[in-house]
Amino acid sequence: MTNAQKTGGANDAASLTERAREAASSAGEKVAAAASSTVEAAKDHPYAAAGIVAGVTAAVGGAAYAATKLGGSADDGPGSKPKSAQ
Repeated sequence: MTNAQKTGGANDAASLTERAREAASSAGEKVAAAASSTVEAAKDHPYAAAGIVAGVTAAVGGAAYAATKLGGSADDGPGSKPKSAQ
């Protein structure tokens, strides 16, 4: 491998590192802007925000409840009895 090839690889790595830093910075700015917009929307429409939070909470709670009640263990086969019938 020649020195030109080695230097080219180092420049490529430096270029990729710089592009990654720029992308991370841009993403951070976009997340901050989205969070700010979300806070402003919640302040402008508090009842709608509360309704959304309540709906998401109910959905997550329902999914967790269903997972605990309907989910079986690995030992449960097709012919096994439900836990309540044992």
